[in-house]
Amino acid sequence: MTDHSVRLRPVTEDDLAMFRRFLTEPGLIGLDWAGFRDAQAPARRFATDGYLGDEDGRLIVEVDGESAAGLVSYSAGQYGAAGRHYEIGIALLPEWRGQGIGWRAQAMLTDYLFEHTVVQRVQAGTHPENAAEQKSLVKAGFQLEGVVRACEFRAGQWRDGYLYSRLRTDPAPTY
Repeated sequence: MTDHSVRLRPVTEDDLAMFRRFLTEPGLIGLDWAGFRDAQAPARRFATDGYLGDEDGRLIVEVDGESAAGLVSYSAGQYGAAGRHYEIGIALLPEWRGQGIGWRAQAMLTDYLFEHTVVQRVQAGTHPENAAEQKSLVKAGFQLEGVVRACEFRAGQWRDGYLYSRLRTDPAPTY
């Protein structure tokens, strides 16, 4: 593992080419490939709010002060009358995986959400076969809650997922 500096920053217009790649290159996003998607959608969303919405958004994972290694995302959800939470995700370009960047980016995004919103809970889902992401989430301070049965249709069949969470009161990792 190389010791890279990692930071999150807002999306710029130059980042949209990477977003289009994730939508149109099979396998680039890994297990989350869901078929071809509208390659113009990133530009339309960027024009709307720069990917900084209250309900959902994205930030760029920047490495060593210059390279866009991928993105982190957040999406609001609700449990009961007052149980607002965010679900986060990450997509790194293949050349940046396995270098300790992902767990730090997810920990930073979670800390950012706790610092700038009133949510008590941030959660993340992953595939049972994605051992690297499971380790990354644990390193980012998340705890496994359990299996979410038949939650995703991928590669022609319904598949289970693993649900992780980090609460505001849980200890934050050092990154």
